[in-house]
Amino acid sequence: MSVEASLRARVEAWIADDPDAATQAELTELLAVAESDEVAMSELADRFTGRLEFGTAGLRGEVAAGPNRMNRAVVIRAAAGLASYLKATVGTGTVVIGYDARRKSDEFARDTAEVMRGAGLDAVVLPRPLPTPLLAFAIGHLRCIAGVMVTASHNPPADNGYKVYLGDGSQIVPPADAEIAARIDAVTSVADAPKATGWSVGGEDIVEAYVDAVAALPNPSSPRGLSMVYTPLHGVGDETVGRVLLRAGFSAPLAVPEQVEPDAAFPTVSFPNPEEPGAIDLAMLLAAKAGADLVIANDPDADRLAVAVPTSNGWRMLRGDELGTLLGHHLLSSGTRGVFASTIVSSSLLGRMARDFGVDYEETLTGFKWIGRVPGLTYGYEEALGYCVAPQLVRDKDGISALLLVAEIAAGLKARGSSLLERLDQIASRYGLHATDQLSVRVTDLTVIEAAMKQLRAAPPTSLGGFEVERADDLSLGSDNLPPTEGLRYRLAGGGRVVVRPSGTEPKIKCYLEIVVPVAAGGVDAARIAAAGRLDAIRTDLAAAAGLPSPA
Repeated sequence: MSVEASLRARVEAWIADDPDAATQAELTELLAVAESDEVAMSELADRFTGRLEFGTAGLRGEVAAGPNRMNRAVVIRAAAGLASYLKATVGTGTVVIGYDARRKSDEFARDTAEVMRGAGLDAVVLPRPLPTPLLAFAIGHLRCIAGVMVTASHNPPADNGYKVYLGDGSQIVPPADAEIAARIDAVTSVADAPKATGWSVGGEDIVEAYVDAVAALPNPSSPRGLSMVYTPLHGVGDETVGRVLLRAGFSAPLAVPEQVEPDAAFPTVSFPNPEEPGAIDLAMLLAAKAGADLVIANDPDADRLAVAVPTSNGWRMLRGDELGTLLGHHLLSSGTRGVFASTIVSSSLLGRMARDFGVDYEETLTGFKWIGRVPGLTYGYEEALGYCVAPQLVRDKDGISALLLVAEIAAGLKARGSSLLERLDQIASRYGLHATDQLSVRVTDLTVIEAAMKQLRAAPPTSLGGFEVERADDLSLGSDNLPPTEGLRYRLAGGGRVVVRPSGTEPKIKCYLEIVVPVAAGGVDAARIAAAGRLDAIRTDLAAAAGLPSPA
């Protein structure tokens, strides 16, 4: 066995252009081992099969050497392409750069600042590892032309990423992503990307401004009596969350000691995503011991929020749609007007409530890159634990401001002898139980996802779980209201729907299920039992139709 000459040449050229001695050595060793080791040969080939793709999610990938991984060489090329785009479209101005506590985040932030300065743009780096929402806030606060956040959010520990915002504070969308990607591709080598010093480190006044602005969101006269357990899942949320809660008049939460400090190894979780089974078990265990009213959790960069509540059978984490409903109902009931928005995979309940309150509603594609661009937006959410409760501050999901409003809702209900679960029951009694669930399959081979989508298109289901499929939409064709995206949507008899799509950030195929069950004489509990059985039947039929493993 030997490394093919063309691959060897590409590897050696990359090593020569790599500015990082550590990744140079890593590739040099891998190349040598690959001469006689099949596993190393496969790894080497994968690292040089194309480049890490830049898209609307920016960059995300494993931290390692080579063009198909996250490393300084890849980041410098990305920064040079972004700088070229900004020079061509805006001309001059400041780019603000934030970073979290993942591996090499600080180095990637510094490289980005040097490239921006080399291109003649001003650059400000936030003072330390901080939440993504704070970076999004800083764009408007500092009147920047763009922002970059070095984070992989809730991805596995080995990953890091590169998230780009434009001057309006929103994430990039087509065609800007493709235009930036083309300029990245035009960077022939790292050595060709000019770099310079002279960038600045932002002051604590930026953090203070965010804390002040978020702490002012709740009604100052609303109750504050609430005990909370909090986990940042080894991320960067703890300090900012504590300051916001205290400034707003709440007691400091009890932090999960095993998970409170930033740790790029994420030692207590396989996937640092509060949606993953087991991720917030330590928080719920601590809450049970402490007799807390609420568990609150952020993902590592604190742009997502999870909430768990006590029940007679132990603690239960609220679904993203349930939390989105509670926040939406609270804002509507508090007199918030403007436009409310959620995505095609989120519950239809927010739209129904908005219409009932006489408020405009808009449905978008998945992701806050779309929600954040809704004109007149005053509230938006997506079921994947993302909530934008104050777009005037952060035009992206913000797990800290959403956390504060959840605390306000829960404290107000507690003062009246009620709870978040009782409020959800009241909403269901009025609008019908909008029950949602998922069939989510993580894959190691992306062709599994391609095959499932192909099979559904070739033989679309005519019924799912006993519900007739009244309409099937191929979302890749677009519509009057939505741009094209890879996905399929099935409208079911009785008001239900199913959406199937590949994940935009993880190797998963995700199927989003919803049915609407009227709340009759048997009450919400009876409706919930009926809904669970119907969702199970839909999930089983859908897996069979897509050729996916049968759900457990």
